[in-house]
Amino acid sequence: MTGEDKELFASGHRACAGCGEGTAVRQILKAAGPNTIATVCTGCLEVVSTGYPETAWEIPLIHAAFENSASVASGVEVALKQLGKKDDVKVVAFGGDGGTFDIGFQALSGMLERGHDITYVCLDNEAYMNTGIQRCSSTPYGASTTTSPAGKYSIGEQRPKKPIGAICASHDIPYTATATIAYMSDLKKKAKKAIETKGPSFLHVFVPCPTGWRHASNDTIEISRLAVETGIFVLWEAEDGDICNLNVTVKPKKRKPVEEYLKTQRRFGHLSEEDVKKIQADVDEKCEKYGF
Repeated sequence: MTGEDKELFASGHRACAGCGEGTAVRQILKAAGPNTIATVCTGCLEVVSTGYPETAWEIPLIHAAFENSASVASGVEVALKQLGKKDDVKVVAFGGDGGTFDIGFQALSGMLERGHDITYVCLDNEAYMNTGIQRCSSTPYGASTTTSPAGKYSIGEQRPKKPIGAICASHDIPYTATATIAYMSDLKKKAKKAIETKGPSFLHVFVPCPTGWRHASNDTIEISRLAVETGIFVLWEAEDGDICNLNVTVKPKKRKPVEEYLKTQRRFGHLSEEDVKKIQADVDEKCEKYGF
């Protein structure tokens, strides 16, 4: 196999059935091509794909500490420049939402600010899934996790999801985009654009987790699609940090009620009618800003 036919993320890894991460990584690596060096921080992706003595990666890979994917990738990029090989080799850093939104944000911000020619990919399943489904600043309002459990005195997560894409774009980087595996052509196009962009780029990929979200493994793609159709997760891209004029790449003709998305996952099963109305109002306000 050659070119886009070559599988750079091999089958046989240990990801849970229905995990969105493997599907996303497979397509992103196809866009990057074989002349790529990747870094991946501790998390689900690293655990399921690098169990010694096996690996699912058909390209050079460096496993970084939980907070260090961006900083290790920065070192790789500088080394390639010193060797005169940077134009021939792409550098892609992978991190989960915990390693991106929270513990690794300092390294990520530094990478973006310094202008390294790296594509950073955040695989967002909205909690620290690998260590026990703990809440993260990526966890949406109302979701029940092991550290924000729903109960008599708690709705679950009480804070809104951090707007990580807008924060990264505000570093005035050349390219920022959001994507999800339900819209594969959109994901592939954005991954290719991000990787071919000179300078830092950030790709925020929405990847449902059957284990943490408590949904059937065969519902992953449908849930990804519903997230977009309801406005829960908006697909957009921004160039040169211009988030005031970002391009929404997929606009539903008519948005579906957020309840259709929420009812697919038991992490939201405790929500009252009033809770759902609040979430709907928040989504309506957000979508109005995006122009649909």
